[in-house]
Amino acid sequence: MRGGIAEIWMATDKEGGVFALRLMNDSARESESAPEMFESGCEVLSKLPPHQNLITYLGHGEWEKTHYLLMEYVEGANLKELMLREDPCLNELISDILVDFAAALEHVHDHGYMHLDLKPENLILSHGGGLRLCDFDTAQPIPAKPARLSRRSGTPNYMAPEQMIGEGVDQRADIYAFGVSSYELLTQHKPFRGDTPTEMMENQLESRYRVTPPRDYNPDIPVALEKLLLKCLNFSPAMRYPNMTVLVRDLHTALAVR
Repeated sequence: MRGGIAEIWMATDKEGGVFALRLMNDSARESESAPEMFESGCEVLSKLPPHQNLITYLGHGEWEKTHYLLMEYVEGANLKELMLREDPCLNELISDILVDFAAALEHVHDHGYMHLDLKPENLILSHGGGLRLCDFDTAQPIPAKPARLSRRSGTPNYMAPEQMIGEGVDQRADIYAFGVSSYELLTQHKPFRGDTPTEMMENQLESRYRVTPPRDYNPDIPVALEKLLLKCLNFSPAMRYPNMTVLVRDLHTALAVR
C-alpha cells in the first residue's frame, strides 16, 4: 500500500509473526518536511497508550537512511476503499464504526494530541469488524488556546475552515473532520455541494453556507444523529462540540448504545 510519503509492507519475523512495516518513500526523503513529519508521527503514536481502536505501535527508527515504523498488521481495508466498492459490511457495521471512530479520537484527545488528518483513508476496518485509527504524521499537541499550526497539512475536503485558512486551531478541527468523515460514510456524499472540487471548497469556506441535512440523502439516519453531525460541521468552532467526551455521550444516545 502506497501513500503520500510512505508505503506499507507486510513483514514477518523468524517466529512467523506478521507485522505492518511503514517505510518512507525514496522521493519523500528529499523533501524538507516529510522526514520530520514521519518521525513526529512515530513519536506521537509511541506516546499514546494502547487502545483497541488505535493502530498498535511496535517500534520505529532508521535503517540504511530509510525511516520506518513497525505496527500491528490488520487484515482488512480502509474505509475509503470499502466505500468505493460499496461494501455491504459498511451498512451492517455503521453504528459500530461510528462509535469506534469516536472512541479512538476521544483517546487521542484525552492524551493531549489532535490528529489533524482524519478521513476514511486513515481508518482501517478489520475482517472481524474492528476499527483502527492510523497515520499520525500531522498530529500536534492540543494547545491551551487555538493556535496557528507551524505547517499547513491535511486533506482539504476534511479540514476545518480555520485550519484551511491558517487561523488558530485546537481539538475542534478534529471534531469537524469527524463530522465530514461520518457524513460521508452515512450518505456517500461530501457535506458541501458543488459541480467541481473548487466550488465545493468555496462552499466549505463560506460561513453562510448551510450543509445539506444528511437525512436528505439517507432518511434512515436518526434525527438525533443528523443533529450531532450538523453540530460537528458548524463553520464556527465555538458552535461545535467543545470536546469528544460530550460528542461521545450524544453519539451513544443517538445510536441507542451504551
